[in-house]
Amino acid sequence: MKLVLRSLPQLLVMASVVTTALYVPVMVVLALLSVGLTGASLHAFVTFGDALSTFEGLVAWWAILFVPALAYSACMMPWGAGKD
Repeated sequence: MKLVLRSLPQLLVMASVVTTALYVPVMVVLALLSVGLTGASLHAFVTFGDALSTFEGLVAWWAILFVPALAYSACMMPWGAGKD
């Protein structure tokens, strides 16, 4: 348990990097699917139908994408590294 708690900051940073790196490509695919399948505008997609401002919508989408990136990072984390 101590190893997990000590590694938590590193895990969060790793997940943040993964989220930020994949943010643009994933959002382009999701936006194209949304616009193509539902006919919604890009602005409506980003702002959740004008429920949020553009900046808040982008932050919300980043937070949504952070969850799977956190799971991915936890699975790929070298938990045993540094042990002698």
